[in-house]
Amino acid sequence: MGRAVTVATCALNQWALDFQGNLDRIVRSIGIAKSKGARYRLGPELEICGYGCSDHYYESDTLLHSFQVLEKLLESPVTQDIICDVGMPVLHRNVRYNCRVIFLNKKILLIRPKIALANAGNYRELRWFTPWSKARHVEEYFLPRIIQEVTGQETVPFGDAVLATKDTCLGAEMCEELWTPNSPHIEMGLDGVEIFTNSSGSHHVLRKAHTRVDLVNSATAKNGGIYIFANQKGCDGDRLYYDGCAMISMNGETVAQGSQFSLDDVEVLVATLDLEDVRSYRAEISSRNLAASKVTPYPRVKVNFALSCPDDVAVPTCMPIQWRYHSPEEEISLGPACWLWDYLRRSKRAGFLLPLSGGIDSSATACIVYSMCHQVCLAVKNGNADVLADVRRIVNDETYIPEVPQELCRRVFTTCYMASENSSQDTCNRAKLLAEQIGSYHINLNIDVAVKAVVGIFSMVTGRTPRFSVYGGTSRESLALQNVQARIRMVLAYLFAQLTLWVRGMPGGLLVLGSANVDESLRGYLTKYDCSSADINPIGGISKTDLKNFIQYCIENFQLTALRSIMSAPPTAELEPLVDGQVAQTDEADMGMTYAELSIYGKLRKIGKAGPYSMFCKLINMWKEICTPREVAAKVKYFFRMYSVNRHKMTTLTPSYHAENYSPDDNRFDLRPFLYNTTWSWQFRCIDKQVNALLSLCGFISTVLTVG
Repeated sequence: MGRAVTVATCALNQWALDFQGNLDRIVRSIGIAKSKGARYRLGPELEICGYGCSDHYYESDTLLHSFQVLEKLLESPVTQDIICDVGMPVLHRNVRYNCRVIFLNKKILLIRPKIALANAGNYRELRWFTPWSKARHVEEYFLPRIIQEVTGQETVPFGDAVLATKDTCLGAEMCEELWTPNSPHIEMGLDGVEIFTNSSGSHHVLRKAHTRVDLVNSATAKNGGIYIFANQKGCDGDRLYYDGCAMISMNGETVAQGSQFSLDDVEVLVATLDLEDVRSYRAEISSRNLAASKVTPYPRVKVNFALSCPDDVAVPTCMPIQWRYHSPEEEISLGPACWLWDYLRRSKRAGFLLPLSGGIDSSATACIVYSMCHQVCLAVKNGNADVLADVRRIVNDETYIPEVPQELCRRVFTTCYMASENSSQDTCNRAKLLAEQIGSYHINLNIDVAVKAVVGIFSMVTGRTPRFSVYGGTSRESLALQNVQARIRMVLAYLFAQLTLWVRGMPGGLLVLGSANVDESLRGYLTKYDCSSADINPIGGISKTDLKNFIQYCIENFQLTALRSIMSAPPTAELEPLVDGQVAQTDEADMGMTYAELSIYGKLRKIGKAGPYSMFCKLINMWKEICTPREVAAKVKYFFRMYSVNRHKMTTLTPSYHAENYSPDDNRFDLRPFLYNTTWSWQFRCIDKQVNALLSLCGFISTVLTVG
């Protein structure tokens, strides 16, 4: 009968504008799919040019080179006898669309434009593309001459249609369309489409994977069918890490799961499924069948090709599996580590330099680099030739084989403890011990000479010498002296990043890593142009709470016992003088709020979309057991004052791995002014009015109870 269909999906580590590399990875994925018996292959969204081209989509070059790659794919023997579904931008009647181009044996079957564009959070698709708004409508698309010469076609169907093969019917969705309330797969399923495909450019966010998996499974739970999901993976050239998770689902259950984090540039998932299982599943859902009898049909593109074989009764089919999710700590260990690896190899640098203070944030950053080295060693052990070639180029040794992460760390990771007269011996010892355990090349230096020189220039010019507050100076003087130390550390970090390998007789330079967490960025608890100013920051989108849990994970899984003392020590900037040789300055005291409170403020401000008044209204209920309304009001006012005073720092924030949906990243995720009226006079008056009303109500109730 022809009932067992074999289909393939993939996760590809594509790179914006890397047309040759993208072509090579696409061809490899098709070859793997064919070798495993697949008759249909789905790839990620915009895989030909890379998803993250941004304003390069405006350039005619991007369209031209995409069609040149498509020409190579059409001509390749690898693409014969398999339906190939690839993504690229297409200009139709002078309008740019985000499209799927589906072809078979040098013939384009359909160009399907995206209907619902992603335009929230990190996504700006409406800036570059126009959604296709003509439901179930197909037009003629005139092919460029270079494609006509290969296909022999002058025009091909362009629009909202489905493919009808000899044995089944396929319909395409694209990324955001799965997330919309009225997804195309609903109507397509009612119209008899049995296989749904989704090509995505979906990035990693902590604790997001289950949402994506639930959406894919639910797409076929009520309506039946096979759902094939492809996604990009890796660092495409910016702050996002696309986390794969290619999957195939049938009738509401997962039958094939791809990895969420890996160093494999090409990952192909293949499944053989029985179409009769879809048909029998649908047959007993009477409500679905009643709706299907009234649905408006989709235009069908007939394809003289089958996804199954005539005699396939004995062909084994895939069975449902249980999805294996990573814990948040595992996600932090793997996601930013893979992102760092992509950034390192694609920037063609020789490693990283990290100012290691002995605190939680910089230690967590060091652990992520260690995890990266662990992943590299594991990939090489598993036979990944691409990773081996990259690591040999990075360390400039064609015979090198990484076997243990500590040894690789020694080659690619430099840590530097920058002491001052305000630094304690405890943090120095903690940094040194952690460096020894992860294997980094560690440097100890003292910045006091440089600090005195800078302050000396100021004193020579002005005739005044600033003092710390503990020595009788004003808060302005004390803050300025703290900032000088922090900024000198940044200057020295870049100097050592450029020349450390030169001193060691090794070629190349190092990328400087920052280590400010998402909560400190939100509060602005950092010095502008200090060590938070780096090339990239793997923890800039991660909360302090999650970082502490990640540190505990590293103690247990990497046996980094040096982290125990780091976990137990109170977070401190160590920029003010010691008292009796001990640290007197702590982060939470300096900030005037706890890290736990900061996380709540951040989520309410960004995810809850709360201004000062709305945040107050929410928190008087959340904190009613621990705070009075007046105390809540004071906390909210203080947060918004500090947030708005320091918002300008976000404009120069180091590019950070995006991991939280309350990130204050000013680049494109959290678009807000950086010059505020920091009095918030109207908003704060509304809060005060509400506090007084609550106090009056409480007083009235108390009086009634007393009289009663």
